[in-house]
Amino acid sequence: MSHRAALPEPDPRFAPVPADPSGTNGPISVSVEGLRVHRGKSTVLANITCNIPAGRITGLLGPSGSGKTTFMRALVGVQKISAGTVTVLGRPAGDPLNRNDVGYVTQEVSVYRDLSVLDNVRYFSAVHGGSRDEAQAVLAAVGLSDFAKRKAGSLSGGQFSRVSLACALVGKPKLLVMDEPTVGLDPVLRADLWQQFAALAAEGTTLVISSHVMEEAGHCDSLLLLREGLLLSQLTPAQLRENGQTDDLELAFLRLIQESMAAEERTA
Repeated sequence: MSHRAALPEPDPRFAPVPADPSGTNGPISVSVEGLRVHRGKSTVLANITCNIPAGRITGLLGPSGSGKTTFMRALVGVQKISAGTVTVLGRPAGDPLNRNDVGYVTQEVSVYRDLSVLDNVRYFSAVHGGSRDEAQAVLAAVGLSDFAKRKAGSLSGGQFSRVSLACALVGKPKLLVMDEPTVGLDPVLRADLWQQFAALAAEGTTLVISSHVMEEAGHCDSLLLLREGLLLSQLTPAQLRENGQTDDLELAFLRLIQESMAAEERTA
């Protein structure tokens, strides 16, 4: 007889937030149902339910510690979950058949510093069964053609981040998950990367991009707003401005948080 450890009873505050249809019309790339992640007695993610539209940019926004990285790890199948389901491209998250269809750019750059930029990208291209020509094309797409022969470890921070992005892109993923890819970059580099993200989405790639910089929310088609493991809302930037009664996205998000806290106090 097998025995399964009992999960903690769900906190009534952590009811699932249904996906906003205005942000998920059309084909769905990722479906999340009742996702819960616990570490010890702490709730990291609480009953998250949402759909992520295909071929669009979905922003995962919230302050540090809100659960963004854990959520993204669940999407790519490397996070142990306590309850719920995560379906990616029609398969369970982490399914081996998704390995060439899902790209993941972590906060820590995952490239070989002692290899040239081109050799890094060629290596990841070979892993995904790509060609040498594809490596050159990806470097051009991220603006690194002039640095192809340079060792990755000798590049500036912004250039180094682009190498990691190039390695993720060379497999031509259908879903690209990026954990704060613009952190630490100057405004010009951030703007350039967001233009590249928009071009990828226009070509049919689904992008999930986390950030704690609310001004970047305006570049997204759909937003998932997290706080302390809770999905506060799924909506578009326009809806966030409307709900917050301001064009300032950061202020609108703060008002949403305040409303959530007030509701928690009323039910406590």
